[in-house]
Order: sequence, then C-alpha cells, then structure tokens
Amino acid sequence: MRFSEDVMEASIMMIHTFNKDKEKVKAAIDIISKYIENICKNPTEEKYRKIKLSNKVFQEKVIVIEGSREYLQALGFESKSLPVDGEDKTEEFLVLPAQESESLEQMKVHLEQLQKGEPVRAKLDRQTQVFRASQHATHFELPPDFYNLTAEELKRELQQKSEIVERNAMLRTKAMREKDEQRERRKYNYALLRVRLPDGNILQGTFLAWERVAALYQFVRDSLENSWQPFELVAPGGQKLKDDEELALNECNLAPAALLTFSWDAAVQADIAAAGGKTAVLLKAALLENIKTLS
Repeated sequence: MRFSEDVMEASIMMIHTFNKDKEKVKAAIDIISKYIENICKNPTEEKYRKIKLSNKVFQEKVIVIEGSREYLQALGFESKSLPVDGEDKTEEFLVLPAQESESLEQMKVHLEQLQKGEPVRAKLDRQTQVFRASQHATHFELPPDFYNLTAEELKRELQQKSEIVERNAMLRTKAMREKDEQRERRKYNYALLRVRLPDGNILQGTFLAWERVAALYQFVRDSLENSWQPFELVAPGGQKLKDDEELALNECNLAPAALLTFSWDAAVQADIAAAGGKTAVLLKAALLENIKTLS
C-alpha cells in the first residue's frame, strides 16, 4: 500500500488545528490509535480492518472531528457498502485492505505523527499603533471576532451579569472558582493591549489571548529605540508582570483589552543618570512618524 503523504500531513494538521475542543480531539485520537493498534497486532483478522460508519462511538467521537475521515482515508481506508449478516440490506463501512508488514510499520509511524501533532497557528499581525497621550486610553472598541462567542451568546452574557454578585456571595470551593475562571478565559480569542509610556504616548498591539506574557515584553522591546534597557510592565490593579512570565495573557486578566503602564528599571536609570546620560527617546522613529490621536 502506498500512503498519500501530502493528504496525511494535511489531515493531521486539520485534526489539531481546526477543532477547538482539545479534549474531544484527544478522545478521537485515542480511538483512532486503538483502531490502528488492533490492526497492527492482528493483521490477518478482517474485523479489525472494518469500521461501521453507523457505530455510535465512531459517530459521536471520531467523525465529528474535522480531518479524522481524511486521516483514515490517507491510511488507506475505503468507503464500501457491505451486506449485513442475516439481513437483506447493506451498511456503510470504512474498510482497510490487507496490509504488508512494511505498510503496517509505516502506519505506526503515521500514528505517532498524529499523536504528537500540534496546532498550526498563523502568525498574528500585531497591527502596531502609537497614540498621543489621551484620556481615552482605557476606551476600547473591539470587533466581534475578539470574542469566542456568538452574538446571541454575548447578549446572554450581558443578561447574566446581574447574577455575579449573588454568585460571589455564595460559599464556593477552589475547584468551582477555577472552573469559572477557565470558562471566562475561553471567551476571548484576542487581546488588544495598550502600554502607557513615561512620555504619555501609548503603544498598542494585538495578541492572541493565549499568548504568553513574554510575547508582550518582546513586542514592547522591539518597539523601543533603546531595546537593551530593562523595563517593567504593570497591569491594571498594580500587578507587575515578569519578563519571562509563562502565564498566558488571559490568565493575567489582560483579555480582551487592557491598559498597562511602562517604567524603566530604576537601578539602571540611576546608573545612566550618574554617568550624565538620559533616555530621551522611547519609541523608534518609524513608529513615531505614524502617531495618531485616540478619539
């Protein structure tokens, strides 16, 4: 049997990238793994090379995952109508022809690729902008795709806000609170972040909600004229973010939008001042050329 490598790679990418629920993806991969392991352990038994399309587990756990059928077809499974024992009718199956030992070994390789697959993330355009000092810095107008919710779900969210006070007054376990926090984080796809600089100007960039804090630090550093100088970023509420922070932006309550405060490292600034120097320009000239006014 000859595997379709291009289709194989594409189907693995689809499975890991096009399906949002990672638990469901894992469940589907576990079932597919069982199919392949049974075939490899019992290569001469025909029953292991047939998957009934109407099977409840296959319908509810596998075929609902985008890319799963393409993956099975890339392995060599073919759609066939087979007679039902004792009945005058046929049923649809995915059937894998008998395999040579070399093909079985290759199937194991492709199974490992599926199990170790990772989502493909498109590189996000930061849409970098610089604004003059403004009293509107905390006013954000966000497009609908920032939210991982439909318009109806957003409306329902607003209606449920009145329940928050009552819910917070209840005696809640740590597990209950963590579950609520996780659900809250999944609402957002992106984070629009603004950084207020010491000169009053505001640096703005767009991030994926699950990107790490380190990505925010790198974005700011890449925008600075003196990128070698250490600095700090402080989130709303006074929380100091760490340069090497492994937490995601939404875990720091920075999604869907937030205004942070920038400050140079005080000790380094003191050394620069003692040497008679000063940090006059913050942002790169190319960014300042396109500075705008927030409205």
